[in-house]
Amino acid sequence: MRTLFFLLLAIGSITAKAQDVSGTAKNAEGAGLAGATISIIKAKDSSVIKFGVSKENGSYIFTTVPAGEYRISTSHVGYAPIITPAFTVGSTNVTAPDVQLSKTSGGNLQGVVVTATKPMVEVKADKMIVNVEGTINAVGSDALELLRKSPGVQVDKDDNLSLSGKNGVQVYIDGRPTPLGGQDLANYLRSLQSANIESIELITNPSAKYEAAGNAGIINIRLKKNKSLGTNGSVNAGYNIGTFPKYNGGFSLNNRNKNTNIFGNYNYNDAKNITDLSIIRTVADSLFESKGNMTMTNRSHNFKVGADYFINKLSTVGVVVNGSLSDGTISNYSRTPISYQPSKRVDRILIADNKSGFTRDNVNLNANYSYTNSNGKSLTLNADYGDYDNYTDQLQPNTYFDARGENMTSKVVYQFIAPSKIKITSGKADWEQNFAKGKLGFGGKTAFIKSDNDFQRYNVFTTGKELDKDRSNQFLYKENINALYVNYNRQYKGINLQAGLRMEHTNTDGTSTGLKRSNGNYTPYDSTFTRSYTDFFPSAAITFNKNPLSQWNFTYSMRIDRPVYQDLNPFEFKLDEYTFQKGNINLRPQYTNSFGLTHTYKYRLNTKINYSHVKDMFVQWIDTAEGSKSFITKRNLATQDIVSLNISYPFQYKSYSMFANMNTNVSHYTANFEDRKVDLKAFGFSFFTQNSLKFAKTFTAELTAFYNAPTLFQGSFRSKTLWSVDAGLQKQIMKGNATIKASVSDVFNTLRFTGTTDFAGQKSTFIADWESRQFKLAFSFRFGNNAVKAARQRNNSSEEETKRAAQSGGGIGINQ
Repeated sequence: MRTLFFLLLAIGSITAKAQDVSGTAKNAEGAGLAGATISIIKAKDSSVIKFGVSKENGSYIFTTVPAGEYRISTSHVGYAPIITPAFTVGSTNVTAPDVQLSKTSGGNLQGVVVTATKPMVEVKADKMIVNVEGTINAVGSDALELLRKSPGVQVDKDDNLSLSGKNGVQVYIDGRPTPLGGQDLANYLRSLQSANIESIELITNPSAKYEAAGNAGIINIRLKKNKSLGTNGSVNAGYNIGTFPKYNGGFSLNNRNKNTNIFGNYNYNDAKNITDLSIIRTVADSLFESKGNMTMTNRSHNFKVGADYFINKLSTVGVVVNGSLSDGTISNYSRTPISYQPSKRVDRILIADNKSGFTRDNVNLNANYSYTNSNGKSLTLNADYGDYDNYTDQLQPNTYFDARGENMTSKVVYQFIAPSKIKITSGKADWEQNFAKGKLGFGGKTAFIKSDNDFQRYNVFTTGKELDKDRSNQFLYKENINALYVNYNRQYKGINLQAGLRMEHTNTDGTSTGLKRSNGNYTPYDSTFTRSYTDFFPSAAITFNKNPLSQWNFTYSMRIDRPVYQDLNPFEFKLDEYTFQKGNINLRPQYTNSFGLTHTYKYRLNTKINYSHVKDMFVQWIDTAEGSKSFITKRNLATQDIVSLNISYPFQYKSYSMFANMNTNVSHYTANFEDRKVDLKAFGFSFFTQNSLKFAKTFTAELTAFYNAPTLFQGSFRSKTLWSVDAGLQKQIMKGNATIKASVSDVFNTLRFTGTTDFAGQKSTFIADWESRQFKLAFSFRFGNNAVKAARQRNNSSEEETKRAAQSGGGIGINQ
């Protein structure tokens, strides 16, 4: 740690001679032009150093500009852009050449094409932004694969997400939390195609305005928006081939005039994927060596439609309907020789050929109002209703053969039918105004959640099926969260202060019903629990920006992760002949205190140290029961401490650009419960780089790579190295309105998850290998007017609670 501290001091001590650059933007008549976009760029390669907007009299000023050769680039709507001759910044302040803009022909922008390319990754004080739109290697990918390759993000064998070595990530779409979790969330992210994604925001220390849930922070996926007045839109189509072909396509439309904006988009995905899975388990005196493959088909329809009405220049009202309708099948074949461990001889062989069908239908309604005036006052109101219906129907035959695998000795067949319904109603209000030379914001939210999970297990015979009353269960769950927050931000000379406090009061009520057998008779099984608690979540940030070339930022936040609904269900669910799981009504929320220190040098080199302490951390725990059977549940692990270091740097030279990100962390898990002690330490390291080269005017080549070193997941799974390289090529056609992209993902076919766990007398090894190497081809075409604002960004009022919603629904965890 001392080495890292002195490294930061060394970085911070680097200074450069810098001066002020001022000037004036004028219109065709020579009067000052207000609102012009001013950029100071390097004369050598035209890279942007700073940008701003001219004042009412047309003047502008850039402070602390390093010595060198520069030009001023100026643009304004209705005027032709202009770039000044080169000038030198030395040891004194400089007045740049005045710029005088001429109106375009007819006073409009016809014939003027302005092109700009966002950096692949932007690093800011509170978040990192991965700009997906336009990157070649994002072609044909889905959101889950994009997250797998994002800096600091890790995806384990069960598609659980972690950020900078921490679990408990909140996933948002357009500033709104996804209604899904667990495998349902993974399926949804697979259905969300890269053609619809503009950027991914990795927010590690959210302010008090955000929901307090998510100890690792927030991953916000922003979808593309139309940006033109009049009518415009786009169409896209894609084809991927690995083992099986996959298809995707969609369109978007936008119509905007002075009073209204009507927008909508639709995307369809049809995919078939195969995964090879090996599980080797040693339990007591038995060895299970399972090898199999899982084939999954998924057809999904994602849509959004909405309208904004501009009441006047200050007020806007809008409605949005969005959703995801998907269905698919999962076929899982496995062969498991079962050996008597002392003799190493196979005793019997289990063949499982499971088949599942599922539907996931989610529809969300949002009504919103916003008010903003010139005095800095703004009000935003949101009312939301979400309806999530999940359904799973799984047939699970288990056939036992003798040691040679020739003669069947026994067979048991189960069927699982698991419908799940979740309804969320919520309201949210946010107010912001100027106060005491700063900005004061406050607001509140209330949300009501109702979850109904009906788990039905049947024993299947040749003559029909019979409900297994011992293992069937219905879980009803209600939750109410009420929150208030206040946040204040003020800029002093060289220092920016931000502080906030959020209060959340939570009421929960759960009922698990079913039948249990006693003395040969069935009696109602009823386990009801209630819980009520109030928490306060402070947050703060201090930015030292007196010298813009060497800025420091300190952040602190406290956050919470509540248990997902199904993890509280005390009923026992049998997953296969040797594995079952059970919820835990005593599962408590986990709390995280996080501290971060970031240094930004010359707007490019970012170095961040973060420390987090997690109390009552809950993880999936594998225990033993009835000798050789596996028992899966969630427990509160006592503490987790994580120290992480992140360094990122963007580089650009002429037509070549590169971004590199390195993240390393040390985790320490400690617990002392019952008769077992846990003391685990883990080191994590990841590296990400993206390289882009433009050539021959219309071509762009791209190379992306990432590497994850061995680390520890969920407090018990140790994973091996994970790395991959992608390569792609893009060409613009049809005067830049259309693009063809081709790429190959995982060029060297190295993406393979291997993890091991050793606890409570059970040793397990998991190896998952999927269709990671694919050839991808995509075509996109834009039409209509391309010079206007996008549809308004809006955050709905269904925040943290929707993250946990569908984790309750219908998923059968382990198939064998």
